[in-house]
Amino acid sequence: MPFYERAHAQGTVRIHYEERGSGFPLLLIPGGGLNANMSAWSSPYGPFDAMSIFSDEFRCATADLRNAAGGQSTGPLEIDRPWDSYADDQLGLMDHLGCDRFLVLGCCIGGPFNWNLIQRAPDRVAGAVMCQPSGYSADHPTIFYDNNTKNWAPKLIERNPDVTADDVDAFLNTMYTNRADFVFTVTRDFVRACETPVLVMPDDVPPHPFAVAVESASLAPNAEMTRFPWKDNDEHLKEALGHVREFLRRNAKL
Repeated sequence: MPFYERAHAQGTVRIHYEERGSGFPLLLIPGGGLNANMSAWSSPYGPFDAMSIFSDEFRCATADLRNAAGGQSTGPLEIDRPWDSYADDQLGLMDHLGCDRFLVLGCCIGGPFNWNLIQRAPDRVAGAVMCQPSGYSADHPTIFYDNNTKNWAPKLIERNPDVTADDVDAFLNTMYTNRADFVFTVTRDFVRACETPVLVMPDDVPPHPFAVAVESASLAPNAEMTRFPWKDNDEHLKEALGHVREFLRRNAKL
């Protein structure tokens, strides 16, 4: 699978990606927190294989997250702008592929990423699917800091001797702790004013709080929500994926 590269003041960004299918562009952001990589789509732990399911009708593109363990994308740790650094990679990939307007489906951490993409490039995102989106829960206020400190940071430091534990601490605090509210990347006022069509697929586990997913869907003026639960059996999953496909078809507009 190919890479795209771009120069950065702190070092080269190199993004490992896959493209499959033809039709209206659909960016697929895998789940897995900061270790999100393309293998999540075909993993038995993933909710569904979006690349296989939707590439029959859409031009699908996905990528390893920058510096994810198990992935091949690399780049500097931008402590002062963590969410925007990932948005740069995602928008940069679509630029590289020549896709101005596109749909986006993001799992887990892809929920906050989707909202940030809508904020950064509202004229480019034709519609967004938030699949079991991450969000802040007062019952588990440090879950993202704790999980990434344990599961992401050690391998990053091992691969990058210039990155210190203090750097990672600052990065995670900027990304999560200092933004400990709602969907992390945007405010409720932004969601209330957001005209971009969104489809929310709720989950109900600590990293994917049901209340935040439902609140975002209730606030956004052009929001829909799949049935819930949708992963408990094959019939419900088929129904939810049918809703996703219909949403994508309806909003595949240049």
